[in-house]
Amino acid sequence: MVDRPALSKGEMAVARALWEVGPATVRQIHQKVEEHEAMNFVTVQTYLRRLEAKGHANSKLDGRVRIYSGRSRPGTVIRSTVSELVDRLFGGDSLPLVRHLIEERNIDESGLAELRQLIDRMEAEQAQAERKSS
Repeated sequence: MVDRPALSKGEMAVARALWEVGPATVRQIHQKVEEHEAMNFVTVQTYLRRLEAKGHANSKLDGRVRIYSGRSRPGTVIRSTVSELVDRLFGGDSLPLVRHLIEERNIDESGLAELRQLIDRMEAEQAQAERKSS
């Protein structure tokens, strides 16, 4: 995995729009961003240039129009961003983040059930790994 600089909040919003629309012009990406938040066209253009400079996007000229495409995958960027957050805020310990999300973000019953399934699966995998190593 290539280590790329972290994205700001604005850069992340533009990156999400780029991932959604795929290869697109600044105008198309701006329209997608505007569906979720107000952002000036020139600001979107600036963020796209930053994404390209940071290695998260590519661009090419098609006639007189620049077409941007994603270079990094959403999962990779999310994983890196969350990892940096955990390191910076919690000293690398992820449990306080999980606790905060569960207690403060009002997870509904279906979300709690999904969490229980995840914990059960992780415990089963851990037990299986321990049996293999013994």
